[in-house]
Amino acid sequence: MLRGLMTDEEWAFFAPFLLESGTQGGRPPADHRRVLDAVLWVTRTGSPWRDLPDELGKWNSVHRQYRRWTEAGVWDVMLSALTESAASDITKQMIDSTIVRAHQHAAGGKGGFRETVLAVRAVGSRPKFIPERMRRSSRSASA
Repeated sequence: MLRGLMTDEEWAFFAPFLLESGTQGGRPPADHRRVLDAVLWVTRTGSPWRDLPDELGKWNSVHRQYRRWTEAGVWDVMLSALTESAASDITKQMIDSTIVRAHQHAAGGKGGFRETVLAVRAVGSRPKFIPERMRRSSRSASA
């Protein structure tokens, strides 16, 4: 069994946002509690979707449901309800630099997006011929 899954009290808060009162046909919905646990697990661990443990379901099914909830605006509604609830006063979450990691390739780069675009433009617009002064210097070196 995985650690850190939702308690019954936490599920009682999120259930009204996720359970559908009437479907419009098709396959009946999967276990939304398990899907929400899976999404929160991926968010908490920072793991790729493909590394989702088997106990939480198939990664592709979970990801598709996550995308459906995102497109429907379910996450925005849940977040606003959570901030307005009494739970937000009791539980405060804080993110600081000790738990946020940058990718190894994120370090050491110079400049930003603008400098990168200008550098790419400069390389792409170089002339395809050798300038006259370069030709003269190569002739004098060979003589």
